[in-house]
Amino acid sequence: MSDGKTYKVVRMYFQGHPSKVLVRGKTLEQVQRWCSDPETSSSTAKSEAATRHTEQYGAWFDGYDEDK
Repeated sequence: MSDGKTYKVVRMYFQGHPSKVLVRGKTLEQVQRWCSDPETSSSTAKSEAATRHTEQYGAWFDGYDEDK
């Protein structure tokens, strides 16, 4: 059930890089589903793209916040 608010997915880094908004205007259910994917954290991602991203930027994860 939607709460009427929209949310954004934000990629956050543990050090040295600013956070980056990846998508906006999603429902709570959509951002929760996005963030539950193992490919949205450097500690669990296995894809080649995620591995390269971690090598370049260090540890990271995708989180969400209300899109105001």
